[in-house]
Amino acid sequence: MRRREFIASLVSTIAVWPFAAPAQTASKVYRIGILSTDGPADAKSIFDAMLHALASHGYIPERNIALEIRASGIHTEQLPQLAKDLVASNVDMILAFSFPAAMAAKNATATIPIVSTEAGGDPVATGLVKSLSRPGGNVTGVSDMAIELAPKRLELIKDMVPLVRSVAMLWNARDLGMTLRYQGAADAARAIGARVQPLAVREPDDFDEAFASMVRDPPDAILLVSDALTRLNRRRVYEFADAHRLPATYERANYVREGGLSSYSPDLDEIYDRATSLIDRIFKGANPADLPFEQPTRFHLTINLKTAKSLGITVPASVVARADEVIE
Repeated sequence: MRRREFIASLVSTIAVWPFAAPAQTASKVYRIGILSTDGPADAKSIFDAMLHALASHGYIPERNIALEIRASGIHTEQLPQLAKDLVASNVDMILAFSFPAAMAAKNATATIPIVSTEAGGDPVATGLVKSLSRPGGNVTGVSDMAIELAPKRLELIKDMVPLVRSVAMLWNARDLGMTLRYQGAADAARAIGARVQPLAVREPDDFDEAFASMVRDPPDAILLVSDALTRLNRRRVYEFADAHRLPATYERANYVREGGLSSYSPDLDEIYDRATSLIDRIFKGANPADLPFEQPTRFHLTINLKTAKSLGITVPASVVARADEVIE
């Protein structure tokens, strides 16, 4: 789909949404550059949610905002040039999805405000900002707390498979944010007495070796660390887990809707709403250096009972009772 057609399809989805009164400076059209590592299929659902959040604050494409979209897919090496393209197009703001996108934008400009979402779990450890309370530069945003949530995801697996002793973890080793997420999850696994089987991938072909490694040394469960590369290959993980009767936990609810077993995730609508609030404040004169890098407060537990049944797992009633979404 060409960029113009893609934007038009996104804009058409918000035509019937209720939205807040137009922003105070409705006569001005703000140019928002969007920098992402998602491919078209994932990008549309993400951008739909962000457009809904923007509309709730009175920002409507073709009324008072114009979008410049650049997406690398798994080719993150393209991000620095894509970020430079956005800077050269004189956008007023860059909205970055993922740590690699946010860092590429930061390296491309020290003056254009940048709002980041899903910034690798720890924007301080990755060097994106100086601190959560006072970012100190031109970057602020909302974290997905992936590192902090790793223990919850692993406890969820242990609740369903009490005898779990080893957990295979797949993550994109090219992405510092994902590597930190893996390390946090590995620490959490050790805390519950589980052995970690590290399965780093850097490109799609690496998944074959990761699967072969799990055949040679079968784990008791799988944790998939989510980024553009692993999202692109997620169905291969579902199929492997199903074929080898392995429980797997994920970082996004849509993975469970597609056939994964479980996920514990931040509320993406809240993340995008809070990111949009930051955008609104910056457009009204706030300095991103003074806007705390926020963290989500709402989280969702999702369980797929159909998948559990096919794996021969009986999900405890206590887990089902606290789930926000149960797929049967």
